[in-house]
Amino acid sequence: MLIVQVKEGESIEKALKKFKKKFEKTGVVKELRERQKFTKKSVRRRQEVIHARYKQKLQLGEIEE
Repeated sequence: MLIVQVKEGESIEKALKKFKKKFEKTGVVKELRERQKFTKKSVRRRQEVIHARYKQKLQLGEIEE
């Protein structure tokens, strides 16, 4: 359960923005989208390896953002 502390005189819009940010950080929506489709273990592993190579190249400076 998410709890957002609202200060005295703080607008509803600002409190809603805080709530949305906290909700996004929990990763619920991301996990829900991942569960909607099935990906084979081999495909998921291949994507992880490709992502790891990309991150390593970024650290070495071979790729600029």
